[in-house]
Amino acid sequence: MALDLKNRGFADKVIGVDKDINHQNIALLSKLVEEVDELEPAVKKSDLIIIATPIDATKEILPGILDMTKGTIKVVTDVGSTKAGIAEKVEDHPFRKNYVASHPMAGTEFSGPLAAHSRLFDYKNAIICDKEKSSDYALSLVKQMYETLNMKIIFMDSHEHDMSAAYVSHMSHISSFVLSLAVLDKEKNEKNILNLASGGFASTVRLAKSSAEMWVPVFIQNRKYVLEVLDAYMKEMQAFRDSIEKKDEEHLYELIDKANAIQKIL
Repeated sequence: MALDLKNRGFADKVIGVDKDINHQNIALLSKLVEEVDELEPAVKKSDLIIIATPIDATKEILPGILDMTKGTIKVVTDVGSTKAGIAEKVEDHPFRKNYVASHPMAGTEFSGPLAAHSRLFDYKNAIICDKEKSSDYALSLVKQMYETLNMKIIFMDSHEHDMSAAYVSHMSHISSFVLSLAVLDKEKNEKNILNLASGGFASTVRLAKSSAEMWVPVFIQNRKYVLEVLDAYMKEMQAFRDSIEKKDEEHLYELIDKANAIQKIL
């Protein structure tokens, strides 16, 4: 975001805040940011504050950041992949209108400043939640930010967002983690198993490289919908297992043909 918002003229200066001194130095050396500072002075010097932390950290620091917007037109947004818990944390905050809950639907399995690259967000969707709770000015600025990133903006209720994200994002990561664990366990005895790994396997387990620091809070905070989708997933997995066990080719064909329909939607 820092790269493209500067390159495209939206931001004149980016100030970085990070607890990791190595991240601070890399961000400065790679010109991701022009300056590094502590949180409070950085907020005081900024017009727009983007919180890009694991969501448990976002819930912890968001109220204090909103406190710092008192008497100003500073705008605060976040990019967390769950929204309801964060929204509830500041629901009654006196400066709630300065905050825009958002989730740009793009990312990679890598983290840290070395993972930054341009055009990551181009032509992806940006979700803005509970827009009626944000001021017109705050909403306009965050919309302008995502439009600068060439993103399509979609408005949703925060709970609706979290349910949908559990199905299309959070479950994808769990599936990747589980398959990786199963293969690693089998690899202990079958040393040649990964010699057969090809592009399909690599793409399926790509997300298993994702950071636990980021994803554990997501699964816990969105557990209501994550558990719902896990139940649905295991039901379909059981249907495959039963059909294979019974050598029921007809039902397997039906299941796969039904699954093929997702491609038309995508």
